[in-house]
Amino acid sequence: MTTNKNNLTTSWGAPVGDNQNSMTAGSRGPTLIQDVHLLEKLAHFNRERVPERVVHAKGAGAHGYFEVTNDVSAYTKAAFLSEVGKRTPLFARFSTVAGENGSADTVRDPRGFAIKFYTEEGNYDLVGNNTPVFFIRDAIKFPDFIHTQKRDPRTHLKNPTAVWDFWSLSPESLHQVSILMSDRGIPATLRHMHGFGSHTFKWVNAEGDGVWVKYHFKTEQGVKNLSPDVAAKLAGENPDYHTEDLFNAIEKGDLPSWKLYVQIMPLEDADTYRFDPFDVTKVWSQKDYPLIEVGRMVLDRNPENYFAEVEQATFSPGTLVPGIDVSPDKMLQGRLFAYSDAHRYRVGANHQALPINRPRSEVNNYQRDGQMRFDDNGGRSVYYEPNSFSGPTESQENKQAAYPVSGVADSVAYDHNDHYTQAGDLYRLLSKDERTRLVANIVEAMKPVEKEEIKLRQIQHFYKADPEYGTRVADGLGLSVPQQVK
Repeated sequence: MTTNKNNLTTSWGAPVGDNQNSMTAGSRGPTLIQDVHLLEKLAHFNRERVPERVVHAKGAGAHGYFEVTNDVSAYTKAAFLSEVGKRTPLFARFSTVAGENGSADTVRDPRGFAIKFYTEEGNYDLVGNNTPVFFIRDAIKFPDFIHTQKRDPRTHLKNPTAVWDFWSLSPESLHQVSILMSDRGIPATLRHMHGFGSHTFKWVNAEGDGVWVKYHFKTEQGVKNLSPDVAAKLAGENPDYHTEDLFNAIEKGDLPSWKLYVQIMPLEDADTYRFDPFDVTKVWSQKDYPLIEVGRMVLDRNPENYFAEVEQATFSPGTLVPGIDVSPDKMLQGRLFAYSDAHRYRVGANHQALPINRPRSEVNNYQRDGQMRFDDNGGRSVYYEPNSFSGPTESQENKQAAYPVSGVADSVAYDHNDHYTQAGDLYRLLSKDERTRLVANIVEAMKPVEKEEIKLRQIQHFYKADPEYGTRVADGLGLSVPQQVK
C-alpha cells in the first residue's frame, strides 16, 4: 500500500490511524505508553523551543537490502513483507552496549543489532541485540542496570562489584549473564553473529487477525567467537577491529548476509503457555513454535560519511508500520518512549528528517519548528488538526489492532518467576569444553568483587540453575555453595 498524499503520517512516514483519541486501557484509561504517536507528538512539542549515545555509543553500520523469500502475508499486512522477491532498502547498525565511543570493539558485551527498513509505508525499525534475551524485564530497572555497566562516579573506573551486586539482586538476569559469559560473549566479527528482535511483537494481517512473533536473524557466514586472550590482544592492537572488518568485507565484495526467521504464536497461547511469553528474559521453545523463514538481509554498501550516517542514525522499536504492533512486554513498553526520547535529546527534535533517518515515503504531519529544522518547515500549509483547510487526516484502517485488557492500575511484577530453568538448560546444552570456558570467564569476572556476600548470592543463582554450574563457580572462587540452597 502506498501512502495517500493527504494521509496524516507520523514523523517516520507511517499513516496515523487516530489523531483525536489517545490509546487507553478501557474508556477511562489510564493512557498507554505504547501509543507511540501520542508520545512522539508530546515529546516533539516539548522540544519545539542537540551528545554521544548513553548506551550503544560505539558502533558500525552499512546500507543494504531485505528480500522476501517466503510468503508470510497470512500473518502480516506489512507492505514490505507482502510478496516473495520484494526488496526493501535498509540501514543496519551494530554496536557494543556499555562502552564509550572510543572503547574497544572486542570487549565482552552484548552487541546491538538495529535495522531501519525504508518501506513504502514509512520506516520500520527493528532494534534488538545479538542475544535472544536481556538482563531485565521491566524498563523501570534499566537506568540502574546501565549505571552498573558505566564508570563509578568516584573512581571513574569500571566497577565489577556494582555489576555483580545488581545481577545477584536481579535473578532474572541469570539467563543473559550465562550467554554473555559464554563463548558467544565476544563475537569474532559483526558478520559472524546472529541477531534477534528479542522482544515479542504482534503481526496483524489484512483481515485484522493477529499473532505474536519473535525475530531471528541467522548469519550466513556462520557463528565465530573470540577467546578472551585474542580479544584482549586485539583490544590493545586494533580497538576498531570489528568496524574495520565490516567495512573491508563490503568494500571487497564479501557481502555480509543473514536469513530472517520468525516464531509465530497464536494470540490465545499467551494465556496458557508455561511461562509468560512477553518476558524478555525467556526464549520460546522452537519445538513449540518452529522457525519460519521470511527473507534475507544483505549489506552491500558502506557509508560515505560516518557521522552523517552511522552516528546520526536513530532507531526506535516504536517506529512501526501497519501490520506490525507491539506486545505487553514491559521492557518493550518502556523502550517505545525511551529510545525516541533519547534521540530527541541527542540529535534533536527533528532527527527523523535527517537524510539517514528520513523515510522514502511521503511525510505529512503538523510538527513544526524545533532545533535544526532544515526543510521548509511545512511552508504556509495548515499547522493544526482538525482543520477546515483540507489538511492531512488519519486513516482509520491503519489504527493499531485492539486487544482486551483488564485489572487494576498498580505497579505489579510478572506472574512467573522461574529464572533458573532456561539458564540451566543452556548450561547443560554446552559441551564440556564450553562449560569450562564459561565457568572460567565468570570466575575471572567475579574475582574483583569486593564483598563476599555478593559472590555467595550470585553462586546461589548458578547453583539453582544447575548444581554443577554453581559448584564449579564456587570452587573457582575458593568458596562453598551456601548450605541453604543445596
